Amino acid sequence: MELVRLACQMPDDRDRSLSVWDSTELARELVREGVVPSISVQTVQRILSHHKLKPWRSHVWLRKREPRSEEFITRTKAICDLYTRTLTPDEIVLSVDEKTSIQPRTRLAPTRPAQPGRIVQVEHEYARCGAVNLFAALNIRTGRVYGKTYGRKRMVEFIDFLKYVDRSVPANITIIHIVCDNVSTHHGSKVRAWLTKHPRFQFHFTPVHCSWMNQVEQWFSILQRKRLRIPNFKDLKDLAAKIAQFIVQWNEVAEPFGWRKESFAKVLENAEGALAA
Repeated sequence: MELVRLACQMPDDRDRSLSVWDSTELARELVREGVVPSISVQTVQRILSHHKLKPWRSHVWLRKREPRSEEFITRTKAICDLYTRTLTPDEIVLSVDEKTSIQPRTRLAPTRPAQPGRIVQVEHEYARCGAVNLFAALNIRTGRVYGKTYGRKRMVEFIDFLKYVDRSVPANITIIHIVCDNVSTHHGSKVRAWLTKHPRFQFHFTPVHCSWMNQVEQWFSILQRKRLRIPNFKDLKDLAAKIAQFIVQWNEVAEPFGWRKESFAKVLENAEGALAA
């Protein structure tokens, strides 16, 4: 059927300047190409539903550029070991990353709290006044978070954050395992030079495109949901202070996420199977 064939093509391939098809545009295209003299949007919807087609929906996927390598398996096993084995009294594991471009979005009128029969009301209009970047480290055994905000995200700021962590972690901890991703901010020349002078830091990089292995991402989602979902801060200073306050109050009741070896089992099984094939 011509409608199904059309819905299974991208609009650009038909010289239509659309991101994706919807039922109205498909109906118009069928008429424009002379397939039918007329057709209702409801008829298009019914036919698409019968064929389980929803061309207006999309999701992001990552093309598999190369099969899982031995390095992927090695890194994944190393992260799994850090997350699940019993640590010695002189070591901790910190999951580290940055949440970037957090905006104050100062509302032009105060937010109204919930009332009986009325939900929270947020002014639609807001003023832009810059953004901050949050550097955070999650202790995977306790759930405690170390965090600082910066105006930029460079090696300079990352080194400053490492210095903050270095001061904050008790001196009896002689090994600080850092789990982080592969961005240049985390392993550039300045960072490597700093690390040579601070041997208690040991870095462990997650495999490429595996942000799910970095536990601090789970905490970022909690921060987003509980503190940043309705952004309305006076200015950058107020935003930074409220994030710091959230971290303090989080640490008062912090609990670990409790990852287990089973979290990695299927990934490793599939990777090792593909490598052996």
